[in-house]
Amino acid sequence: MTTQQTQHQTGALAFPTGFVWGAATSAYQIEGATGVDGRGTSIWDTFVRQPGRVLNGENADVAIDHYNRFRDDVAVMADLGLTAYRFSVSWPRIMPDGAGRVNQAGLDFYRRLVDELLARGVEPWLTLYHWDLPQALEDLGGWPARDTSKRFADFAACVHQALGDRVRNWSTVNEPWCAAFLGYSSGEHAPGRREPAASVRAAHHLNLAHGLAVQALRAQSETARIGGSVNLYAVTPASEDPADLDAARRIDGLQNRFFLDALLKGVYPEDVLDDLREVTAIDFIEDGDMATIATPFDTLMVNYYSRFTVSGKPGGAASAAAAPTGAGSPWPGSEHVSFVNGGRPVTSMGWEIDDSGLLEVLQRVDRDYPGIPLVISENGAAFEDVVKDGEIDDAERLAYIEAHLRTCHTAIEAGIPLQGYFAWSLMDNFEWAWGYGKRFGLVYVDYPTQRRIPKASARWYAEAIRRGGLRGPAE
Repeated sequence: MTTQQTQHQTGALAFPTGFVWGAATSAYQIEGATGVDGRGTSIWDTFVRQPGRVLNGENADVAIDHYNRFRDDVAVMADLGLTAYRFSVSWPRIMPDGAGRVNQAGLDFYRRLVDELLARGVEPWLTLYHWDLPQALEDLGGWPARDTSKRFADFAACVHQALGDRVRNWSTVNEPWCAAFLGYSSGEHAPGRREPAASVRAAHHLNLAHGLAVQALRAQSETARIGGSVNLYAVTPASEDPADLDAARRIDGLQNRFFLDALLKGVYPEDVLDDLREVTAIDFIEDGDMATIATPFDTLMVNYYSRFTVSGKPGGAASAAAAPTGAGSPWPGSEHVSFVNGGRPVTSMGWEIDDSGLLEVLQRVDRDYPGIPLVISENGAAFEDVVKDGEIDDAERLAYIEAHLRTCHTAIEAGIPLQGYFAWSLMDNFEWAWGYGKRFGLVYVDYPTQRRIPKASARWYAEAIRRGGLRGPAE
């Protein structure tokens, strides 16, 4: 009997029966074992070895050693009562060259992981791409090259053929905005290129990869539940000044509407294309591309962390979340837009805490793109965790998650088809350009010993799962 079957909805804010209570990770951030069992090289393996790219020169060669400790990690999930676990598979672990040759040892690792999850009553939610492009494909042009989208569809078909009998829930590309604009415009993420024109092409090809992967998965299964994952922000102008209003339009357009309109309407917003023409010719959209991108899928997976307050006047920050190593702008065509502190509390990433923005995002999606079921596929916060007497009292993270779950409940009560929530992240891990300097986990990882210690937020989340809801004010 699964945890989901035994939970009791005794909370004052009860969630619907069958609501998905999960946590999420990504392959490169947790697996380690980068040079074993036939795994190929990813763009992140290359990136972390370039001086100045990652804080303190850290890398993910070991990360939290999930490749060797996955059974213990699944036991942690089961102890917390998670009903689902969202994880990504490593493209270079499965296809070392990005195409063609399949590494069976890589597929076997994910078979063992999925089997362990199912044995423990935890539903696997598999993400096909969380930013670890095989270096061999980057050498051929990376995401700015159209062929990468086709290779991704082949990869999706390969993984589904191996795991489709045991995995029901699939996600294609995680946060294409980040992969395109942090990877190819600002250079904050791998492959570290600062080529705004190339980043626009990358964004389109990531969207195309999503559509081609949906088609590849659907060709193998009519019952697989397929999702597309986007990171959305509530965007607020700093004032009613026309320059600030235009800045908000630009950022909302490139962050939100460029991806939502493509995936759910089969078009790019004309105003966004006009903005992007300041950077590059829009000559890469071929006949049939938009219909492919909008191939129907089952679930829109929303990653939400914060709100943007933006201005069209000088004086704000150049980026909403600047890299620790001095990256360029991730906003091609929007160099005159700045980000303004809205006066809210912030996480250790400098991201403002605003759960009302989550409700705004969900309401907007439900209004403008009605009928698509929603899942919060990432939501969480980094704070400075302190171990005291063997425990971590992460009250700020607990409050963050509780506030956002209460907002989820409000959305459900308003009729928004929100079906699940995945906390980011299950465990502390390698946080990209920040190395190991930022901790998002519900579970603390002592990196020298690899010891796992559930934080107060993890215990609170486990109680919410057990109750099937949240406590009321008087409880």
